[in-house]
Amino acid sequence: MGQAVAAYLHFLSIFVLFALLTLEHRLFKLPLDLERARSLVRIDMAYGLSAGAVLVTGLARVFWYGKGVDYYLHNSVFHAKMGLFVLIAALSSYPTFVFLNWRNDLKAGVVPMLGTRKAKLVIMTIRLELLLVLIMPLLAALMARGFGVIGS
Repeated sequence: MGQAVAAYLHFLSIFVLFALLTLEHRLFKLPLDLERARSLVRIDMAYGLSAGAVLVTGLARVFWYGKGVDYYLHNSVFHAKMGLFVLIAALSSYPTFVFLNWRNDLKAGVVPMLGTRKAKLVIMTIRLELLLVLIMPLLAALMARGFGVIGS
């Protein structure tokens, strides 16, 4: 039962992460208004929390409910998947820092000013994150079917 619950929570957190990132992509456009800017900050925080849930539930599956730690440590696809997760996390820091810099303006009830160049960089970063997140299930499916096992 624990294995099924861990898998369910892992998949659910992945779906929530993807939904929040898609919503962030949909809401981020110029010109900003106060309500959308506040929503983007909240959505980005929730996105970060969902990424944490993906990581925690994934680690639970690795250590307690999956094929065993040894299987994952000796699987190149698992390493690629974890590298991709780290890359996505690193990419997501740029929009997060942009949104965090809006805090003072939002507290003052002022719409944050955002240049066209910075806005394009944020939206392209979010799009790249979405693309990379779509690759994760492929790597998971390959790994689950034994691809990438080192030494076999």
